Amino acid sequence: MASKQNPDRNPEHGWMQVLQPFFKDNIKVENKAVNGRSTKSFINEKRWDSIYNKLQKGDYVFIEFGHNDEKINDSTRYTNPNTAYRYNLIKFVKEGREKGAIPVLLTSIARRNFNEKGVLVPTHGEYPLQVRLVAQEYKVPFIDLEYHTEQLEQKYGPEKSKELHLHFKKGEQAYYSDDKADDTHLSKKGATEVAQIVVNQIKLLDDSSLAKLQKGIK
Repeated sequence: MASKQNPDRNPEHGWMQVLQPFFKDNIKVENKAVNGRSTKSFINEKRWDSIYNKLQKGDYVFIEFGHNDEKINDSTRYTNPNTAYRYNLIKFVKEGREKGAIPVLLTSIARRNFNEKGVLVPTHGEYPLQVRLVAQEYKVPFIDLEYHTEQLEQKYGPEKSKELHLHFKKGEQAYYSDDKADDTHLSKKGATEVAQIVVNQIKLLDDSSLAKLQKGIK
C-alpha cells in the first residue's frame, strides 16, 4: 500500500499511492502505510496513534496488514495470526469507530508464487482468514483483496505476471544496480491494477456507510 519515494525513478509503487486519480476532488486519499510494518510494529512505533489522533467523523480507514506479521524470525514484527494479529485488527476497528470513522478491512494481496505446474500457491497462511472473521464478527466493510489479486495473477499467468511486480535484469532498470526479482511488491502497472480492483469492490459493497466514498468514484 505504501507510497514510495522518488516515484519518477523508483519502479516500485504501492497500490494506495496510485489510488487518488480514481476519485473526484471531494475524496482525499491520505496514505499512512509504511513499507515493512506489521500490525505490531505499526502500533509500537506509534503510527496508529498518529492516525487515531487525527481521525474525524466520516473518515474512512483502509486496513491491510499481514505480509510482515508473518515474519516469524523477527520479534519486532511477528504476530500469531489467531491471537495478536486478530486483536490488533479489532483494536483498529474499535478505536477507529470511537472517533466516528469507518474502518474497511482488506486481506493481503497475493504474492506471485507459481509452482512448476503453473499453480499459484498461497503464502499468507491463516492471516487472511482472521481478517475475514473479524470483518464478519464486527460487521466491517470488507474487501477480499487476496482473492481478487489471486485472480489477477492467474489471469496474467506465470510469466506475464512478472510485469505486475519488480523483475529486471542488471542494467535494465537504472534504479537497481543488480538483477531484481521481487514477487511481493508492485510495479506501477501492478499497483494500478490492484487500485482498480479496490475501486471496483468499493462500488459493489452494500453498505450505506460507504455512500460518500462510492459517490466520489470517477
